[in-house]
Amino acid sequence: MSELTSDTIVLIHGLWMTPRSWEHWVERYTAAGYHVIAPAWPGLEGEVDALRGDPTPLTRLDVTMIVDHYERIIRDLDRPPMIIGHSFGGTFVQLLLDRGLGAAGVALAPSPVRGVRRLPFSTLRVTAPVLRNPANRHKAVPLTPDQFRYAFCNTLSKAESRTVYDRYHVPAAANVLFQGALANVAPKTPLRVDFTNVNRAPLLFLAGGKDHVIPAAVNRENARKYRRTSALTAYREFPDRSHYTVGQPGWEEIADYALNWALNPTVVGGTRT
Repeated sequence: MSELTSDTIVLIHGLWMTPRSWEHWVERYTAAGYHVIAPAWPGLEGEVDALRGDPTPLTRLDVTMIVDHYERIIRDLDRPPMIIGHSFGGTFVQLLLDRGLGAAGVALAPSPVRGVRRLPFSTLRVTAPVLRNPANRHKAVPLTPDQFRYAFCNTLSKAESRTVYDRYHVPAAANVLFQGALANVAPKTPLRVDFTNVNRAPLLFLAGGKDHVIPAAVNRENARKYRRTSALTAYREFPDRSHYTVGQPGWEEIADYALNWALNPTVVGGTRT
């Protein structure tokens, strides 16, 4: 496939995070000459400390509101961008590409869309602080430092994880997580994509072998759902990466791989997923 001509990159963050989580990627891509934007989910434009103090904006969010927000941003651009998303941001990449947006998409450890049924114990453990209480649905639910380390920073020391927690962690928009958990049983779930869509842009899944939130097996299943389409779908697994792959030491390798693939989409390893 020929190289893409887009010089714009849109970065989409996930739950328990804000656009600050992309700060190193923004700097790296900008230094390489790209126009980089990392918009917040609607209502999350404030600083981390402010959102911790008043997480009310998070309680109003749902998947459709967030994806519509990014669609408007992308349609206002001069030409289709490369879209890179992490965790639920990677899920939104799938939804945006299915809507015909983007020149290429990269989903880093995306939460699954409807049809992906694998549910590992580690995922249940990470999401339990939110999902175990239905009354949390329209709340903003934080993780404790220990819960955060298990979810995001299991490859880091306790002190290193605490530094990450203090800089990046905000409560989760619980309704979004509930929508994800119910995607396979809710008939009108917004987390539905057409796996056979032949017109969508190329899509790459990047998985971490030590990810507790979205283990690699979940990503493999998600990627394989697209095997019935001629639209390019690729998968690459990095065995030592946790869910904090956007900031874990060695993040530069992941950032460069994502960008290089998006610029010149190929079938990783020579075989389609």
